[in-house]
Amino acid sequence: MFVTGATGFIGGRLVAKLRARGDEVVALVRSSEKAAAVRELGCELVQGDLAGADVMRSAMAGCDGVFHLAAVYKVGIPKPEQEAMLRANVGGTANVLDAAIAAGVPRILYVSTCNVFGNTHGNVVDETYRRDPSEGFLSIYDEAKFRAHEVATHRIAAGAPIVIVQPAAVYGPGDHSELGSMIEQAGRGRMPLIPFGSMGIGFVHVDDVADGILLAFEKGEIGESYVLSGELGTMRDLVQETAYVAGRHIPSIPIPTFLIKLSAPFGSVIGPLLGFPPNMRELIAASDGVTYWASDVKARRTLGFSPRSLEQGLKDTLA
Repeated sequence: MFVTGATGFIGGRLVAKLRARGDEVVALVRSSEKAAAVRELGCELVQGDLAGADVMRSAMAGCDGVFHLAAVYKVGIPKPEQEAMLRANVGGTANVLDAAIAAGVPRILYVSTCNVFGNTHGNVVDETYRRDPSEGFLSIYDEAKFRAHEVATHRIAAGAPIVIVQPAAVYGPGDHSELGSMIEQAGRGRMPLIPFGSMGIGFVHVDDVADGILLAFEKGEIGESYVLSGELGTMRDLVQETAYVAGRHIPSIPIPTFLIKLSAPFGSVIGPLLGFPPNMRELIAASDGVTYWASDVKARRTLGFSPRSLEQGLKDTLA
């Protein structure tokens, strides 16, 4: 199996599961020095990046499958970094999929995201839902993953053997994202106020996502997409459930959004102090009153996907 993103949050779990079941794994890594954990699992390392089509195509030759997980996941990044995100997430996805197709790989698993649906406006959507891109995007990440998803669907339409999974908000041990930071702070009792409490999310534990990826690879129908979610809730639910599980004071007071908006012009200074990214205008647009709710009924019914509850997942995370 050939895997991109093997050193990442989800990818690390996936390659461990692949190795545990006896699969040989070839992992594309940008730096072999930073891939010690992957090497220790017995994976073959190929040094390169998503721009190296020839390197990837050669390494993919003879592989039974390709798992494309590598992506840049950040919301609220400064404008100078946005073009690089588009190149990595959109151009990189095209390069990986085209290399796999050229190498004759019989099955390709692409990890997309529920973010592709955009703001669901309080509705719970499924894999058939299509947003209207003319309405604009919530963040550059939102646009990048939408465009990358289109890259995959266009190649499916041309006959490529691709299966897509769309995880919701992934959490768990080792998560260094803003979501992971919020869980850590709430678990330590250091979050007296709740930011963006009405933001709607599907919560799914990282190990359940890795299991869902394998299920989709083994049982998924080529050309189909599968939402990998779990409990649907809000940011308020997450913070309060985390505090409850950790035995901390349960916060109930939201941070007034207008205060966050007032501080937006000074985001590069204030953002890091508050645990927020520097481009707070983008963060607000992607968070304030936005829902990213999608149903995982299809994955449960056809793949046997069975994610743990949020309470259990938080217990496993905080442990």
